[in-house]
Amino acid sequence: MVSGYELLNNPFLNRGTAFTTEERKQHGLLGLLPPRVKTINEQADEMYALYQKKGTLIEKRHFLMEIFNNNRTLFFNLMEKHINEFMPIVYDPVIAEAIEQYNERFMKPQDAAYLTVDHPEDNRTILKNAAAGRDIRLVVVTDAQGILGIGDWGVNGVDIAVGKLMVYTAAAGIDPAQVLPVSIDAGTNNQELLNDDDYLGKRHDRIEGAQYFDFIDHFVDDVETLFPKSLLHFEDFGRGTAAKILDKYQDKILTFNDDIQGTGVIVLAGILGALKITKEKLVDQTFLSFGAGTAGMGIVKMLCEELVRQGLSPEEAKKHFYLVDRQGLLFDDTPGLTPEQTRFTRKRDEFKDADQLTTLAAAIRAVHPTVMVGTSTVHNAFTEEVIKEMAAHTKRPIIFPISNPTKKIEAMPDDILNWSDGRALVATGIPTPAVDYQGIKYEIGQANNALIYPGVGFGALAVQAKKINDNMLAAAAHALSELVNGEQAGAAVLPPVDKLTDFSRKVAEAVAQSAIDQGLASPGITDAKEAVAAFTWQAEYKPLEEELAKFN
Repeated sequence: MVSGYELLNNPFLNRGTAFTTEERKQHGLLGLLPPRVKTINEQADEMYALYQKKGTLIEKRHFLMEIFNNNRTLFFNLMEKHINEFMPIVYDPVIAEAIEQYNERFMKPQDAAYLTVDHPEDNRTILKNAAAGRDIRLVVVTDAQGILGIGDWGVNGVDIAVGKLMVYTAAAGIDPAQVLPVSIDAGTNNQELLNDDDYLGKRHDRIEGAQYFDFIDHFVDDVETLFPKSLLHFEDFGRGTAAKILDKYQDKILTFNDDIQGTGVIVLAGILGALKITKEKLVDQTFLSFGAGTAGMGIVKMLCEELVRQGLSPEEAKKHFYLVDRQGLLFDDTPGLTPEQTRFTRKRDEFKDADQLTTLAAAIRAVHPTVMVGTSTVHNAFTEEVIKEMAAHTKRPIIFPISNPTKKIEAMPDDILNWSDGRALVATGIPTPAVDYQGIKYEIGQANNALIYPGVGFGALAVQAKKINDNMLAAAAHALSELVNGEQAGAAVLPPVDKLTDFSRKVAEAVAQSAIDQGLASPGITDAKEAVAAFTWQAEYKPLEEELAKFN
């Protein structure tokens, strides 16, 4: 029998003033709450009124996190009602500030599991403690080495795992009692953190090499043993580790890397949406990736595979891509190339002035891209010169500055539209307002992974898929792009965030159907829509006995 205080202190079970009189009598809550019984809608209205009184964005986030820490069902009911407003608060871009302030503002661990590379033998105990008997179906894990836009933040990065899981539930409807955020503390190379007396993580440089990868192997085995029906989602791992981990496990277990695969899918969806507007073909585009790290190469790989699906040979497809990084255009003899970059570098003898192609502007003059994606985290890198040069060689340039947070974005949409005479099709990685240009209101698509990964993961889980493969990811991208209105003047290349729950369901159904078609779904599951609907959790108070049954 769970005591009244245990119920009030368990965020998965607590419903505060909404406990009925009968529930209060049966579960030791009588007299522990004020006598009035409220509905969840009354609670949500009350909390939203308090939320509106908060001043700064970070204060709003902390208030919402208080609700999250105390009552998951109320939090997600509230977020469902105000998803467009809350998304940038609980996730990107405000989450970057929360990560940077994690040490001094730490109050509760938000039911996360904190693992350390120093002690892999403790993994199973820690994971069991954090799961607390719950049926875990989704694990989001980060080692926080490569948090997009702000870099290495050690144990502080656990907030990114918590935030990702919030979006999974709010957008797609996974039961919050079935998720687990995990922090892998491998140390940090962030000297600011190591010098901070308040830092809560391990105070040593990052552990790398064999010891690190041995730990990952132990961790994956532990997750698969303890939570055999779970999806393992890797988030914000470093350039030297993310792809290696994905390559090793993507065909062995149900896993997903949001930085590599999620970013690739959302950009592919955005480009397909843009081409619905221009009436052009993907195979006729020339792609320039400004930023050739984990995210940039994930995008390139996804686009290249789609070109192959559309009829090009792998060799022909690769010829459509140009990589620009700190050194300028990347060639096959550029020092320090990663294995992912090597597949897409160019030969110097393709250009008369190869040694001069050391800047973005020079590369654009040489290759005349029709699509440019920025994952560089170099603020204002897409200058007026760059945009005008690109626009001079293509009628409707597709330009996606998707680095975030705002202080890292390559250019703002209003500048891009002005410099391109209103011809550019733009998506950003942060929420940005519509742009009025010569009487037309241009909606700006948000190329944020939050538009895609909840549906991908949920669809795979709903049909108990064996793995997530490229065909399932392509199905997700096409499902999202189909929602773009190609005939509307100023239409965005991606659907709006306020429709997130609707199109997450469509993406989930497309992914689930792809898994069924490929024979990757659990035997007996044949109806994608039915499976997705059956797996969807609703943010409402259910019979308490039903909720208690989730805890063994």
